[in-house]
Amino acid sequence: MYVSVIGGDSDTCAEEDLEMARAVGRGIAKLGAILVCGGRGGVMEASCRGAKEEGGATIGILPSSDRKEANPYVDHAIVTGMGVMRNALVVMNGDIVVAIDGGYGTLSEISFAHKYKKKVLGIGTWELDIVEAHDTPEELLDALKRYLSR
Repeated sequence: MYVSVIGGDSDTCAEEDLEMARAVGRGIAKLGAILVCGGRGGVMEASCRGAKEEGGATIGILPSSDRKEANPYVDHAIVTGMGVMRNALVVMNGDIVVAIDGGYGTLSEISFAHKYKKKVLGIGTWELDIVEAHDTPEELLDALKRYLSR
């Protein structure tokens, strides 16, 4: 199973959001799923870090053509040269999507998830009917476990 994690970047994330992302990354690895993200900083880096702390695997789908842009916790960096258009690829490569915090880039990914009929679980992110909101990483991970076991 693959879980796409989307959310705020380094410039916008509060420390609390990064800690939640790290906890979610650890939980994804404990569930045996592969974490897919945009490969850079903020929520992407924090979730990858958490996954690596639990021995999980991570994939970063980068907006540029430079693998060096990947955060240090990405196992497999995929370059696209597509800029923000790579957001669709991040979403399409997950069986389910987890949104943490985030701005308009995250909103675009949530929209892609809806278009491609992917379930979106959220914590501290956009309040939309298409996002199943959760209050804590533990609550979100319990829901993720239920969805992945179907």
